[in-house]
Amino acid sequence: MHNPPHPGEIIRRQCLEPLDLTVTRAAQGLGVSRNTLSMLLNGRLGISPQMAIRLSQGFGGSPESWLQQQMQYDLWQAGQSKEKIKVQRFAAA
Repeated sequence: MHNPPHPGEIIRRQCLEPLDLTVTRAAQGLGVSRNTLSMLLNGRLGISPQMAIRLSQGFGGSPESWLQQQMQYDLWQAGQSKEKIKVQRFAAA
């Protein structure tokens, strides 16, 4: 995937907005602080396994699908600076 959105953008657009949920109300429903959810929605925090379970229970989808979105985002971001990563190549004898 080319430049996937941060999962927080997806949560805001596909979960909160259609249900007309405020950040405060969604945070209460998910059992997290408003600050935690706000950081996730603004791309300053990623989806942890525990958050993936909360999102799955609150909005649907599997925990794995929520974690997959985070992994795709993280991998794409890391790939943008892969030329800076210096690694020795190992090969079988």
